[in-house]
Amino acid sequence: MNKDIPLSLQTYIEQEIIPCYEQFDTAHQTDHARTVIDESLKIAPYYKVNPIMVYTVAAYHDIGLCEGRELHHIISAQMLRADKRLKEWFTDEQICIMAEAVEDHRASNQNEPRSIYGKIIAEADRIIGPTTTLLRTVQYGLSHYPQLNQKEQYIRFRKHLLEKYAEGGYLKLWIPESDNAIRLTELRHIIADEIKLKKVFNRLFGSEMTKRKNNQRNSL
Repeated sequence: MNKDIPLSLQTYIEQEIIPCYEQFDTAHQTDHARTVIDESLKIAPYYKVNPIMVYTVAAYHDIGLCEGRELHHIISAQMLRADKRLKEWFTDEQICIMAEAVEDHRASNQNEPRSIYGKIIAEADRIIGPTTTLLRTVQYGLSHYPQLNQKEQYIRFRKHLLEKYAEGGYLKLWIPESDNAIRLTELRHIIADEIKLKKVFNRLFGSEMTKRKNNQRNSL
């Protein structure tokens, strides 16, 4: 438990919000939610922000995935606004700021987040560690496009990485105090070397397929 966050709020988030991520794809499970929370709270001390709000924004940022990927940031914000329990800890103004931050966090958004809270969650959600990013990209493809064979999965994998993370990609970084700029440079070196990229993909793809087959056998 984080000493800066009211125990009652942490209990509510842990029991009612974090478990929502269990129903999502493997790239957006509870471990993702907890990582984004941890990253957000690491960034928060650099700015004059309310850590309780930062924590809550991070916890709610992807819960709208229950209604699909395309509008998940909007649905997540709506769900935060509609959660009457939050009034126990926050004013209406704070809830509005948090909802806007959740709505602004999506990497493909072209506009700058409206508040520092939006910038913090957007940055924390990037988690650009090359290994993590590449693995999550493989996992997302397998979960959302199971009909694709390995060759087709690789084409989708590389296309997504080029569009989002390569030079000129749509990803924007907002927080200079994070380590993402260094990690992004490392990731871009891998993306630019297609022979290396394909080797990494094949290794990750094989590992994920083995895990899925083992899980299927264990569930029988």
